Amino acid sequence: MGFLSPWFFAGLFALGLPVYLHLLRQHRNTPVMWSSLMFFEQRTQSSIKHRRLKYLALLALRIGLLALLVLAFANPFVSERAGAGDGTRRLLVVVDESFSMRAGNRLSEAKRIASEVLAGRKSGEKAQVAALAFQLRMLTEPIDNAGELRAAVESIKPSDSFGSYGEFARALRGLAAASPQNLEVHLISDMQKSAMPGGFADLQLPGKVKLVSHPVEAKDQPNWTVESVSAPASVSDTKKARVQATIAGYATNDTTRSASLVINGKSVTSKPVNVPANGRATVEFQGLDVPYGFSKCEIRIDSADALAADDAALFSVERSDPRKVLFVHEGRDSKSPLYFQSALGSAADTAFAMESVASEQTGNLEPTRFAFVVLSNVLSLPPQFEERLQKWVRAGGSLWIAAGPSTASHSRIPVLDAAVTEAKQFSRAGERFATVGDTDNTHASMRRTGKWDGVKFYYIVKVDPAGARVVTKLSDQTPLILDKKIGEGRVLYFGSTFDNVSNDLPLLPAFVPFVEQTARYLAGIEERSNSKVVNAFLELRSAKEQSLSVEVIDPGGTRPLSLREATTAETFQAPKAGFYEIRRANGRNEMVAVNPDRRESELTVIPAETIALWTGEGGPQNAAGSASFDLEQQQQQRRLWWYVMLLVLAAAMAESFLASRYLGVQREQT
Repeated sequence: MGFLSPWFFAGLFALGLPVYLHLLRQHRNTPVMWSSLMFFEQRTQSSIKHRRLKYLALLALRIGLLALLVLAFANPFVSERAGAGDGTRRLLVVVDESFSMRAGNRLSEAKRIASEVLAGRKSGEKAQVAALAFQLRMLTEPIDNAGELRAAVESIKPSDSFGSYGEFARALRGLAAASPQNLEVHLISDMQKSAMPGGFADLQLPGKVKLVSHPVEAKDQPNWTVESVSAPASVSDTKKARVQATIAGYATNDTTRSASLVINGKSVTSKPVNVPANGRATVEFQGLDVPYGFSKCEIRIDSADALAADDAALFSVERSDPRKVLFVHEGRDSKSPLYFQSALGSAADTAFAMESVASEQTGNLEPTRFAFVVLSNVLSLPPQFEERLQKWVRAGGSLWIAAGPSTASHSRIPVLDAAVTEAKQFSRAGERFATVGDTDNTHASMRRTGKWDGVKFYYIVKVDPAGARVVTKLSDQTPLILDKKIGEGRVLYFGSTFDNVSNDLPLLPAFVPFVEQTARYLAGIEERSNSKVVNAFLELRSAKEQSLSVEVIDPGGTRPLSLREATTAETFQAPKAGFYEIRRANGRNEMVAVNPDRRESELTVIPAETIALWTGEGGPQNAAGSASFDLEQQQQQRRLWWYVMLLVLAAAMAESFLASRYLGVQREQT
């Protein structure tokens, strides 16, 4: 017997309370002098011994009641032998199929060991074959057919997935809970350290599971890999595009590798890169001469290790002509167009070409020709252009308004239809300038612009933000940037100008990413990654695009989606490495490169003592390795607090009965 919370026994000191109440708080009569007792009626008094017996029984019950409460809170338990299944055994052979098993002949060796384990089972004993990567994949039901079991083992092929022993242990716990049988599991794996979970407790197995490990080439091996690639998802000026790649070495010496840029299967350039021992090095390629449309690209290094499958990293690039942007300004304003165009041109991999027009020359322009339109401190617009602009925005167009003194001369902002509440010149108000206060960094315009702590605003046009999302405020809570949905389109409002008169933002580094990110946001160019990891989810549609059909073509050229999934699925999980084409009915096509998880490239193995602890070979003191103990010696704890509480209830009822009788006798005596 034991106690889960023995420190509750400190409550035994409370047993002195009933003793104090019974012995130290007895009622004492004060003697009264009386001349004669002849007129008092004689009565028979109750037995003093009888009273004392009831008193002691009540005291004992109260002490026992408190003692039982303390015992219940101490949570007593008794250990007893657990029923370890129904006495029968089921054999489960698990072969690691994660990406690292591609190294050398690891998988073929694992299959050989699996066949030997199956051949050594008892006659008529059922077995099951499974494969392990990021999850446990059952290949057979529990059967005793040797031919089917061997065929299942031979069908295992190396995957591109990341291995997870934590997920493996979780799956075993589920199997043990669903079956009364004892489970003997043989794990045949390279025991890669990177597959271990964050906490060793995640490897814990139930009592009726016995784990036996079969390490395959369980030794550290040197390996070089293309760890990551940074490349633009889309380009218009191929000469300005840059591609950077990181080459990593694990358990390696200082050496030089050759890195090549491959476009659509053709190597276009190569560079040597020196990789330090157990370190990383970066190589950069200037220019990305790809044809129009989508191109399949990769960075590849020369193979010099057992795992050649990770010597290349895939990425995709789309080449298109720059999207046109209409910049409308006042004829006398020459600074705003200059600063804005310089910011667009300075942005890396810019996809825009700006057309600058004075406001009075916009009468015959069609907004539909442009990705978005900018109104920069405009005094007035031709009525026909303003009308076309309003219809275009409501139909799905995007407008960016920068306000200044010319804009403030009107009571309302065109298209945005917001009332001008104040035009503030801070130098005239006694303040030199205003600074930025609260900022919503989740908005696309501000996500990568950093803090605007050093930006000074000298002139602000304040509008009523009703119905708009406030992206940025000044320190005095004046809205600076608003984003408002109008019909199917949107209007972004900036309460200052793009020149260096109303503020000094165009002179600071934050201006270029602010213009670039806002331009991409208004043009509908989603920030997408051109490279993902195996088992990542590819976005197919948003919730509002349920009626649109989406076609997915996997690296093998097949279409993995059913007709129903093509019209309803919002995401698709990429099961293997390669290039995936996503074709949408609205013309927004995409090509995504999927790479194996680079955690698999580190071939460091789990230390032998850790494996011993997990499988139970390290001794019974290991709680997580309890699976390897003798199944007939498993112990479980039966808690007794419920039974103690029943005794507490009985003692409380007895105490109440005796207390009422004792008090009744006292009333009779008085």
